[in-house]
Amino acid sequence: MSNQSLETIELELAILIRRLTTATADNRNLDRASYLLLRQLSDSGQVGVKTLARELQLDVSTVSRQAAALDQKNLVEKIKDPTDGRAFFYNITDYGQQELEIYRTARLTSIERLLTDWPDTDAESFGRLLKQFNQALRER
Repeated sequence: MSNQSLETIELELAILIRRLTTATADNRNLDRASYLLLRQLSDSGQVGVKTLARELQLDVSTVSRQAAALDQKNLVEKIKDPTDGRAFFYNITDYGQQELEIYRTARLTSIERLLTDWPDTDAESFGRLLKQFNQALRER
């Protein structure tokens, strides 16, 4: 890979993060961390903090704080582990699922507007390459 390609990718990623945050700013009923945690719970179902931390690639204390904040907002609920009284799981509440869907729909609408003029094959390639890039980040 050429140095020019690396420099282009680095700059465009930085710009992408800033602009995507700005483009979806009107959809801020959840912050990015809350969205990702709720999305993980929605996809995984009831799960413990250690599993959430591993899946989100965060430390347990960070996930615990985020989950506690979501619990205070009734977006998730804490459920005691029946086999270990010291442990517990988090589960997304119906309200949390509703908020997640509202936020996700608004984000999808914003992104769809940005890609309106793209051919389907380009949008599919872009999604596939982003997924591949994120997988490489996850495995590093």
